[in-house]
Amino acid sequence: MTSKHLLHRRLLHALPIATATWNGRLWELSKHGQFSEALELYRQMLRSGESPNAFTFPFLFKSCAALSLPVPGAQLHGHVIRTGCGLEPFVLTSLITMYSQSNLIERARQVFDESPQRYLTVCFNALISGYAYNSRLFDAAALFSQMRQLNISFNSVTMLGLIPACNLPPHMSFGMSLHSCIIKFGLETESSVGNCLLTMYVKCGSIEFAETLFDSMPERGLISWNAMISGYAQNGLANKVLGLYQDMKSQGIHSDPVTLVCILSSCAHLGAHSIGRAVEREIELRGFGTNSFLNNALINMYSRCGKLGKARAIFDAMSDRTVVTWTAIMNGYGIHGQGEISVQLFDDMIRSGIKPDGAAFVSILSACSHAGLTDKGLSYFDMMKDKYLLQPRPEHYSCLVDLLGRAGKLDEAFGLIRSMKVKPDGAAWGALLGACKIHKNVELAEVAFNQVAELEPENVGYYVLLSNIYNEAGNLEGVLRVRVMMRNQNLRKDPGYSYIEHRGKVHLFLVGERNHPQIEKICRKLNELESLVDGLDDLKKNEGRSDELFNGTSVHSERLAIAFGILNSEPESEIIVIKNLRVCTYCHSFIKSVSKVVDHRFIIRDATRFHHFSDGICSCGDYW
Repeated sequence: MTSKHLLHRRLLHALPIATATWNGRLWELSKHGQFSEALELYRQMLRSGESPNAFTFPFLFKSCAALSLPVPGAQLHGHVIRTGCGLEPFVLTSLITMYSQSNLIERARQVFDESPQRYLTVCFNALISGYAYNSRLFDAAALFSQMRQLNISFNSVTMLGLIPACNLPPHMSFGMSLHSCIIKFGLETESSVGNCLLTMYVKCGSIEFAETLFDSMPERGLISWNAMISGYAQNGLANKVLGLYQDMKSQGIHSDPVTLVCILSSCAHLGAHSIGRAVEREIELRGFGTNSFLNNALINMYSRCGKLGKARAIFDAMSDRTVVTWTAIMNGYGIHGQGEISVQLFDDMIRSGIKPDGAAFVSILSACSHAGLTDKGLSYFDMMKDKYLLQPRPEHYSCLVDLLGRAGKLDEAFGLIRSMKVKPDGAAWGALLGACKIHKNVELAEVAFNQVAELEPENVGYYVLLSNIYNEAGNLEGVLRVRVMMRNQNLRKDPGYSYIEHRGKVHLFLVGERNHPQIEKICRKLNELESLVDGLDDLKKNEGRSDELFNGTSVHSERLAIAFGILNSEPESEIIVIKNLRVCTYCHSFIKSVSKVVDHRFIIRDATRFHHFSDGICSCGDYW
């Protein structure tokens, strides 16, 4: 018999006991998140003939809010009125909170307006928090203004209710006003307020403000460090995440699962698998090995660092696999071009009783696209709609456009975009534009570009893609036209860069790098490699060619990283390079040729997928 059943049996046979004892039991259940049991205990209390008092109701309202049960909550409201407990401030505030968290904010406002106790700070705080919970910043701000006009004092709880409503960039100016108010009234020394402000700044993308606040905090607990680390991670500043993590450890602050998930995400971004391995060891030492969030993050980290075997080992060792776990490993195989295994995993997931969600279908559709499994991908798209009754979102359509486009079915891809039940986004048109490059369809590329340029006018990648399409077609007038458009809109091509990890340190190479300590050796090694490989005539025709090696202007970053890797690795070892942009055709050919003449395997992760080079062959089959 389970502990839950035992509790119910004890409740059924309970003798009449004092209200204070019932309340004590309610408190214990509520404290431990046993909300259904708390409501059942209240029913037993009423059946026993005992009457509730003001201390009974806050636990019950908390339980109703947690279980999203507004109807029982309203019934309890009636009990409050009948017992005359409505004037107690802590009953009133818990009632306002219950309605607010049940998405009945107007009812919460009615309770507030009808109470003679509404002029208390705690009542204003409860409704302000309710407005913030329901994303009603204007109403929360108006209520705070009313509070100030009525000379009702505010405190840190007031601010903790208001600040979270400012966690979007358009609302940050109001948040900054609150920050000034906090300083004026001396509330900045309270760590909870500082952490709340820090979270607001990072969620608004204002990293400089967040850094200034973080550096000025008199006490920085784990929550403060986590907020700053999460802020860096959310804004793509992976190097700063790892640097702050080292600072945190040096100050004796022990990380928790929240910290470690962010660190693993940054390791995945940088391809820093050595640091990721150290984090895995810390997870084991700290006893977090059963945490599913961390295991999912480890699977993602190892997959994106090119260590797919290690990712699979973690997956296989997990006993409690959620749809997120399955999606992580499917996505790992997908970006490595092993779509057949992703398909097998997807089918295994369904057989295990796990229901796929929208993210799982994005993962499997993308995997089918990378592997050229067109028919299989189309069948999954139909399955999503017909069997699981999931409405396709823009990301599903963009995967399907990519699937059809890569297979050369450009007309079908174009027709799909025009028949979409949701408005096509930039990703869908961009997928079609990318397919036009693969299959050299200039006319349709122009149609796709006109649409995507309207939707994402500042996305320079699409301009570069169209320019490359014109260039391959020999249309120099088109290339010039794209350059003029970019100049008129003050757009510049993102600089290419690549990462490679060596002895626990991540080395960054920019296009045309000249500042690395080993740059002269790297250039000599590149020169040596180019003298060895075949097909130099083709390679020299375009960017990244040999005669640019020593002028420091446009040698592509992945070549520099590969040369560095060869110089600093043992023969027959695996060299993993992470690149921010899509690898170009000429570097792809170069790396294939190099893999013929050196005793190394190369794994390159570009903006869209992994490429495994060995013996002159790439795993993508020149289809990327």
